[in-house]
Amino acid sequence: MSSAIVLDRVSRTFKSAGREVTAVDDLSLAIEPGEYVCIVGRSGGGKSTTVNLILGLLAPTTGTVRVFGHDPARDGDVLRGRVACIFQSDRLLPWRTAVDNVRLPLEIVGRDEARLAVSPAEWLSRFKLDGFEEAYPHELSGGMRQRVALARAMACDPDIILADESFASLDAITGEALRQEFRDAAKETGKTVIHITHSIDEAMSLADRILVFGRPGRVCAEHDVSRERDGRTLNAAALEQDIKAVMAGPHA
Repeated sequence: MSSAIVLDRVSRTFKSAGREVTAVDDLSLAIEPGEYVCIVGRSGGGKSTTVNLILGLLAPTTGTVRVFGHDPARDGDVLRGRVACIFQSDRLLPWRTAVDNVRLPLEIVGRDEARLAVSPAEWLSRFKLDGFEEAYPHELSGGMRQRVALARAMACDPDIILADESFASLDAITGEALRQEFRDAAKETGKTVIHITHSIDEAMSLADRILVFGRPGRVCAEHDVSRERDGRTLNAAALEQDIKAVMAGPHA
């Protein structure tokens, strides 16, 4: 089976204040279909730049990025509807109801709602928003708005979901509940997930595999969490210390 996402020796530089700044440096990684991968690292470590490269919003300075074999910066039309995003803010349109916000990506890509296995209203129900289909964003709490955002990401039945600090703005109890609901939904529907987070605890609770980024963007450590968890050998305290040591190291 071919990898869903492949970055091969990717670098990305920017001009800043008259000098060249490297955001991602010789980054190589492969993510398999259905895998839930968390990327952790300190601020400025190239995590969000990596997401933008995968989305095709940026082209690499050197190296190649492939999503299902396609260059996302060049072949964006081929990948429309196959990649969805969830951000830290819900980014709901205030003039649209909850269900109409969930319908938005379907309208953008021109997909017939009647042909979907799960309708927008059913996704809202899945994320515990029964009875709030016609509510506007200002009538919903922060956690409820993020539930709408999760439903919207699932609406087009994408192959890949990129989650960029998607639960960081929520309180601990709400965030924990939504993280697990999202992971369950992603696993049940076979989504490939790249989840950017500053939280080591969050990564350990969700990921099949954790990639630890140093600065500038480079994988400095990798942990196959699912194998250890399935074998009941996961030592969370030791793993947390290992990740913190990498993040605090000279490359961080």
